[in-house]
Amino acid sequence: MHKHSMMPVKVRYENNVLKPLEKLDLIEGDEVEIEIIKSNADRIVGLLKDIDIDSVDLQHAARDIWVRKIVSD
Repeated sequence: MHKHSMMPVKVRYENNVLKPLEKLDLIEGDEVEIEIIKSNADRIVGLLKDIDIDSVDLQHAARDIWVRKIVSD
């Protein structure tokens, strides 16, 4: 890997650890810098949480709609 190359990687956060969803082109001991960008679906739910809504179901429905749109595109 080059010293300053970009390698976008999707990860899942579990048990306080970021786990890559694909193989990384790294060797043991490599140090990297990361930039955390939440998915658009999570951003939408985050926006909805601040709105005075009676039902959490509405937030989940909005997230599901967004996820289905992303998958169908």
